[in-house]
Amino acid sequence: MTANTPKTRIYNTTALVIGTGGSGLRAAIELQELGQDVIAVGKRPRFDAHTTLAAGGINAALGTMDPEDSWQQHAADTITESYMLADPRTVEIVTKNAARGIEDLERYGMGFAREDDGRISLRFFGAHTYRRTAFSGDYTGLEIQRTLVNRAEQLDIPILDTVYISRLLTDENGVVSGAYGFDLVDGTRIIVRADAVILASGGHNRIWRRTSSRRNENTGDTFRLAALAGARIRDAELVQFHPSGILEPESEAGTLISEAARGEGGILRNALGERYMPKYDPERKELSTRDRVALASETEIREGRGTANGGVWLDVSHLPKEQIMERLPRVYSLMLELQMKDITKEPMEIAPTAHYSMGGVWVRPEDHSTEVPGLYVIGEASSGLHGANRLGGNSLIELLVYGRIVGEAVAKYSAELTSQPRSAQAEAEAAAEMDDLLNRKGDENVRALQRAVRNIMTKYAGVIRDEEGLTQGLKELDEVEARVAGLGVHPDLAGFQDLANAYDLLSTIIAARATLQCALERRETRGCHNRTDYPETDPALQVNLVWSLDGTVEKEPIPEVPAEIAALMHEHTDYTGKLVE
Repeated sequence: MTANTPKTRIYNTTALVIGTGGSGLRAAIELQELGQDVIAVGKRPRFDAHTTLAAGGINAALGTMDPEDSWQQHAADTITESYMLADPRTVEIVTKNAARGIEDLERYGMGFAREDDGRISLRFFGAHTYRRTAFSGDYTGLEIQRTLVNRAEQLDIPILDTVYISRLLTDENGVVSGAYGFDLVDGTRIIVRADAVILASGGHNRIWRRTSSRRNENTGDTFRLAALAGARIRDAELVQFHPSGILEPESEAGTLISEAARGEGGILRNALGERYMPKYDPERKELSTRDRVALASETEIREGRGTANGGVWLDVSHLPKEQIMERLPRVYSLMLELQMKDITKEPMEIAPTAHYSMGGVWVRPEDHSTEVPGLYVIGEASSGLHGANRLGGNSLIELLVYGRIVGEAVAKYSAELTSQPRSAQAEAEAAAEMDDLLNRKGDENVRALQRAVRNIMTKYAGVIRDEEGLTQGLKELDEVEARVAGLGVHPDLAGFQDLANAYDLLSTIIAARATLQCALERRETRGCHNRTDYPETDPALQVNLVWSLDGTVEKEPIPEVPAEIAALMHEHTDYTGKLVE
């Protein structure tokens, strides 16, 4: 090894799991319990995955509170809320297997809130017909993550916390053969040779200026890794915007204010002091769905009735102080900590913020395999369940259900292989790509280019979109991409985060392009996707849009909803008292 040859660590395993949030860990656990070798890698500490931020709860039609509930009704609610874009087969699999997902968590030692007689407590969450959201205080995601990490450690599953995967490896036949990456601390190259790869690397909502994701997560890594390996992306344009993210301080812009603030009686007002939700949803007002509240707030801001910072006011100061301290303690402490603001006395300045990727990599509903042999995708990285509006509480159960199913599928896939795929050429190409980035000493700053993309997405592909803006967004994205050639990448003694940022930038550009091009093709308004130039829903666009790396977007028909589910679908759910997070 010469002085200039980077140190390399090579691993061999049955399955590589990329991402150590809930879905990745659940898949790794299943594989290990089936006696298969598995390695899980993550770029964040395992106890700090994005899953930990999910506060509200996890759905399953357990019937402990409302015995008349059923998986069929859960499925009907999911498809209704998706604006008919969810895949009915995916929905059926998740809702049928949801109870088992809860049982698995209990088996691993998770404690759920319970009634006095020992039944698991269930509560309403958004557009559910019955109470079916189980929870653990308001830290449900955190408890799920802790439970899964503890189970993984009991099973001695190798979890590599500081590994950034830069490329999936495929052999000459297009079959996945592993992945290439580096250690964020010391830059050591990492090669994992595997029978199969499970992508559990999150969504792409960090490509907007205001987002509920934290720095260096959900930058679109999934889109880049999958697309470069030959997979396609479905419904990239369908992104849920949470109605209430804070604006200041800038470093925390997008941090969520719980919807419980509206559920407890909070009022939304514009800069003129006018309460505006009765104008947009006279019946439900502030208790309307996320997509409607976000659209209403964005409309007020766009039409010049927003604050100087580009926000609106959420006011709970008229409520009794005792109610705020008892029912909104996290909101109270958050605003005090970040802004020194006492919400019992003054309103909060908020705006819609990118929150959840409802689209993702194209997968088959039965096992979440992709069109790339050996590549599977789960969690927010995948697509099919949520359509144009996610039913609150469904994201966490999806992790449990498909984590288990994919673990089983990968074990079966591996058993049928006669030999493990390898590709020296793919490994050499991934190494050369990394060398090229490390040798760039230009004047362009990675963070500045990331910010430029986020500005483009916020301006042209936020809550409200139109043809002119989306077309302009693509033009400006081309200009940013052209500047990447002049990038400077400078790892230092503090680590290789700057190299990770460079890869994040490449991912962000691909994710932004997919989103803009799909948003252009969806010439209608449906759920989270609002086109001012096409304000009506177009029945001909009740399809999924599937994007390929060459920029083509195909319309994919959606299977018919089974009769037993369709019979339970209703257009409007009574939301009275149901908005809880």
